[in-house]
Amino acid sequence: MGVLLGAAGGSRPARRFPEGADNGRGPRVSASLRRRALAEAVGSAALVAVVVGSGIQAAELSRDVGVQLLANSLATVFGLGVLITLLGPVSGAHFNPVVTLAAWFTDRREGDGLAARDVAAYVPAQIAGAVLADAMFGTSLVRWSTHDRSAGHLLLGELVATAGLVLLIFGLARVGRAHVAPIAVASYIGAAYWFTSSTSFANPAVTIGRTFTDTFAGIAPGSVAPFIAAQTVGAVLGLALMAAVFGRPAPARADTPAVHGPELTAPTLP
Repeated sequence: MGVLLGAAGGSRPARRFPEGADNGRGPRVSASLRRRALAEAVGSAALVAVVVGSGIQAAELSRDVGVQLLANSLATVFGLGVLITLLGPVSGAHFNPVVTLAAWFTDRREGDGLAARDVAAYVPAQIAGAVLADAMFGTSLVRWSTHDRSAGHLLLGELVATAGLVLLIFGLARVGRAHVAPIAVASYIGAAYWFTSSTSFANPAVTIGRTFTDTFAGIAPGSVAPFIAAQTVGAVLGLALMAAVFGRPAPARADTPAVHGPELTAPTLP
């Protein structure tokens, strides 16, 4: 048995506000595309380190698989919540290519959404490996995983996990509750460890990162493509469910006063 994680949050860039202005969710942070991509890279690498490192530690401290899973899921919940809270105001704390692509797709007709160049910077930055966690625990920096996860029921688990994650993230944004995403997304991932057969990857970047570690949380390279395909289908299903449940967003009121100031490219806190 292994532990796999879906990653987290944020859906769309914020509308433009002056430097330091408050948009109702706290002071905004202005960030260039380079800084946002760096935040995505750091957050994705840290996320993999939390999952892999806690999995290694759990395996060393107990031989009970249930205890290992509990320790790994708790560490992931807390680590993910911290990362979203810290880096959300800078990049939106996507840490997940399917979230980034879904955000681009849903906002592609709006001038304040993710642009194609943002996607091109975010996705490569999110493809981070697990070398940090391996180094901390004295294992090889790169050692291909031999943990096969290609069974059909695991792929179904990934589809369900990703659909739920996308529905949660974009549903919260649609109803104006994106500010609770650090708690909501981390809680969902903690629950999905236990209610999905795959223990919830729900993230292509983390899936790729875990091929480099032959540890408790690894995944064999041959299992990656089916997992990512299932995650992609799950993301599409999640967006469809979001549209079906919440409907189309209400159009902006014409009499809403515009706020002018320097361009702010940082996404909202997911």
